[in-house]
Order: sequence, then structure tokens, then C-alpha cells
Amino acid sequence: MLAQRPPLGWNSWNTFGEKINDALIREMADYMVDNGYLEAGYEYLVIDDCWSLRERGADGRLVPDPAKFPYGMKALADYVHSRGLKFGMYSCAGVMTCAGYPSSYDHEYVDAETFASWGVDFLKYDFCNFPETGDCRARYQTMSMALKSTGRDILFSACNWGQHDPWKWMAGVGAHMYRSTGDIMDNYASFTGIFKSQLDNLCMSGSGCFNDMDMLTVGMGGKGNVGFGKVCSYEEYRMQFALWCLCGVPLMMGADLRAIQPEYRDLMQNRNLLRIDQDEECRPPMLIRKGSVFTSNPDPKEGEMPWRSIPDSSYTLFRHLSDGEFALAYINLSEAETTIHLEMIDIGLPVNSGFALQVTDAFTGEDLGRKSDFFNPVVPGRDMRLYLCRLVKNNG
Repeated sequence: MLAQRPPLGWNSWNTFGEKINDALIREMADYMVDNGYLEAGYEYLVIDDCWSLRERGADGRLVPDPAKFPYGMKALADYVHSRGLKFGMYSCAGVMTCAGYPSSYDHEYVDAETFASWGVDFLKYDFCNFPETGDCRARYQTMSMALKSTGRDILFSACNWGQHDPWKWMAGVGAHMYRSTGDIMDNYASFTGIFKSQLDNLCMSGSGCFNDMDMLTVGMGGKGNVGFGKVCSYEEYRMQFALWCLCGVPLMMGADLRAIQPEYRDLMQNRNLLRIDQDEECRPPMLIRKGSVFTSNPDPKEGEMPWRSIPDSSYTLFRHLSDGEFALAYINLSEAETTIHLEMIDIGLPVNSGFALQVTDAFTGEDLGRKSDFFNPVVPGRDMRLYLCRLVKNNG
């Protein structure tokens, strides 16, 4: 079964944009294998937009740019496969791709046949330049059927940016993952905005068809194709990765893996975090509480309080995992350190239940002991706490 769990891999767009070529992809394949990414589960290597010539060939087929890919896509796919990875490519449901290259509108079946003949295992299918008279759902259904007509298993990554409420129908048209948001940028406001926008939709994500909150920017440090805004700190990048894992969505790395700092490699290979993302039950997290963070008002005017409220800036989420395990997250999106509350009754543990949670820090592995009645950790600004928990008898 394709996409039984959230797909993991790397995509060229966030860092490289149009600056892609055969040598880069081969080098990235080698790096993913030789530096533990494939072993950690990142199996897809995906070429995004800008890989073809500006016009189709005389036979109506897409043509790889020979200056960028002199040996063709079949030879490149064979090399990627030889390293144990799966090979992904890009097209678009519109009449041109986002960068203005030929696209698959009215060419779905010939393009699907072409991709299959090259050995493609993953198709990212964008939504730029879509005709006003077009039917979004029908066109994604058409490409889904075209891919299946090839007889090859090709994971269908439908990237329509959340247009026309895809969480309501993408599973029905055979997509294995679907973009639910606009493009991510390499800054804090972008990834936290995406997280907040999808909390109500994660219940419609699961095994076989996953909500895609876009590619990771972890470790990019403002370099690359989406590097707009203030560079994220390590804690902010850690929050991004942990939120994607908590939400159980695909993890498609976007940084130049060859250039990132070792702490980001360790973060994206963190076994506890990947175990949460890849949990076999594929259940979404449950929002327990959304609240405000209160911070001091250093210069209150007449009639103002000596504190101010930052609305919708703290979140408590709880996720059921397999084998009797749970994930518990406290998220602080404000600048100010704060205490975030959880009354255990809100996750189904009343005081008289006789049970407590045995709590382990998912980032560090530290055993924090038993928590019952309430658990209210202090969370720094722009950071989160994430715990793995098990039910245990409460002996007082």
C-alpha cells in the first residue's frame, strides 16, 4: 500500500528552485544514503519545477532540459534507485507550471505514461495557471486515473494549496497526500501560520491520504529559494519539525542537506520525533486547549492593566499513538515565557481514575516521572515542550 504512513523525503524547490541538474540530484542521493537519511526513513528524492524544456517535443511529450539533465531522466532514476531511494518528479494541473514550463492540463495520460517509462515513483502535481473554466477536482481525478493506467505504483502528491477544500475530496480521487496551504517560507510566521490553519483539518488526514503542510525549511538559515524574513533559531526550527511530526504529516526536507549544521541533521533523524510522525495508527492530534499568553505591559497608560494578552498563542495537544503510548505537546507561539496548563481530566484522567501519566521528554529522553491531576510546564517563548507518555497505576 502506498502512503500507509506519511511519506518522507527531500525536494529540490525550497533551496534550489530552477538551479537543478543531474549532478546535484546524484550527489543528493549519495548524501541521503551515506549520512543516515534513508536509514531514518527518508526514501523519496523529488525534483521540483524547472526540469524540462520550455516546449514539448514533436511527439507531444515533455522533454528534460539536456543542459541540466544530459543523460535523461531514465538514467537518473536508475541511479537514484541503485542507491535504494525512490525517484520523484513534478508537473502541474494547469496549462503551465508555476515557473512557466509545459504542464499536464489535457496531457495527463501521455505525461503519466512518460513518467512511468522513466521509473518515476512520486509525482508532485501543482496548481498554477489553472483555467478559470477548469474543474479542479475533475483534473486531479484525471491525473490519478492516468497514473493508475500505467500499471506502475506512483505516489500521487496533489499540491492544490488548499483550494476548493481538498480535505473533503482528495482521498476520494486517489491522492496519497494533498497540499492544504499556500507555500511555506523560511520564517517563523509562515510555519506557525500553516500549523494554526490546519488544526481543524487534520481529522481528515490518515493512512493512504495525508494532509500535506508543505515542505520543511528546517536548517535552511535564510538561504535558498524561499528564504524570506528573519532567520529561524534552532528552537524555532525544532518547533517546526516537532509540529509536523505531532500532526502526522509528510516530512519533505527542503534544505541543502550537504550544508546544514549537524544539529539539524540530528533533529530530522530524531527517533522519538520520527516515531510520532510514523506511528502506525496514523491518528491526528486532539486540541485540548487554545489560550492566550499574558505578558507584562511595561508602560501602561491610564486605565490600562499592567499586563497584556496575546490571544491564540498557546496550544495544548494530545495524540493517541500505538502500543498504549501518547504524545503530549505544549506550544507557545508568543515571545514571552509562560506556564501552559493541562488538567488531566481534559484528556480523560480524572483524579479518582487511579492512573497517572509516566512522562518522558521527547527531545532529550529525560524521564520526568509521574504526572496526575495536572501538568503545567513552563515553556519559553517561541518554543514547545513535547512528551511521550504512558498510563501507569497512580500509587499516590
